[in-house]
Amino acid sequence: MMTTKDEPNRVPGGGVQRIDAGRRRVTAEEVARLAGVSRSAVSRAHTRGAYVSREKKRKILEAAEVLGYRPNALAAGLSSKRSNLVAVVTGNLKNHYDSEFVGKLVRQLNDLGKLPIVIGGTSDSIQDNDVLEALDYPLDAIVIRAGSVTVETVRSCLKLQVPVIVSGRIFDVGNVDSLCCDNNAGSEMAVAALFESGRKNIGYLGGDPGLFSEQERCAGFIAAMRRRRLEPVVMAQSDFSFGGGYATGLKILQGSRRPDAVFCGNDAMALGLLNAARETLGMRVPEDLSVIGFDDIEMSGWPCFNLSTIRNPVEPAVGEIVSLLESRFADPARQGQTIRIVPTPVLRGTH
Repeated sequence: MMTTKDEPNRVPGGGVQRIDAGRRRVTAEEVARLAGVSRSAVSRAHTRGAYVSREKKRKILEAAEVLGYRPNALAAGLSSKRSNLVAVVTGNLKNHYDSEFVGKLVRQLNDLGKLPIVIGGTSDSIQDNDVLEALDYPLDAIVIRAGSVTVETVRSCLKLQVPVIVSGRIFDVGNVDSLCCDNNAGSEMAVAALFESGRKNIGYLGGDPGLFSEQERCAGFIAAMRRRRLEPVVMAQSDFSFGGGYATGLKILQGSRRPDAVFCGNDAMALGLLNAARETLGMRVPEDLSVIGFDDIEMSGWPCFNLSTIRNPVEPAVGEIVSLLESRFADPARQGQTIRIVPTPVLRGTH
């Protein structure tokens, strides 16, 4: 018996044999014809949350498999006035914290039925061109993992009526939503832990001074020291990397005023400095030197490092971003919100 498009080609075991539709894109109408249902039923079967009976959905999905049909998400978005595309603009994903953050954000956006587009910068900072590039797409929203993006660029997004969530920096601009760690509180926690362990000759190793988080962590460190009538032994800058922490750490620890403790602006630099102290200079940690980082990346908890740090929690921050998106979709005109994520000290073996 011949097999036609009106009858799926059955294979042993009750499955179906996929029909090669060539390069032409299969339409929903063809799936509907093969399954014996309406075009709207095919659409509902491929729409998250839409109702279609279990038996009818089985027939539709079976027919779709036979024909090699995949729904056109962008076309579907036109009818609903949503593309479901959400741009995530981030800096260099070699940064362990940003990599974990973006990975979890992408998964939660997928769970929300959104299609994330990740646009990565070429450095730890985000360039305005990276954000403007994202605006070439028909976006439902844009999430900027921002430390250096300008207010003018954010306003460009708003002019195109693209909702903006800025993560990692506070923006007081119209209906922009901002979310950021309470960096000042984190610096206070780090200095308090070092001071309470008897350290008074405390230094600071920061990153790019143009980044919002670095500005707050550095200012928070200085304020926390002054509250205890202490002056920093050394203030140094690096590039938020392990290699930078190692190289700058050697200079700090071999300088004329060697600190007995160092607070680092992120964990990567802290791990590099820790390696310089232990492996290169033969220092005992924490007997000769205390080290505290910031972020609590996975590597910091490894037994070989056991780094004391300030946790900048990823899960709550990502959850807040998703909640802000849902709230914005429900009420596009609402005022922007500012959310501070509270850090927590994770005191292991280096302080």
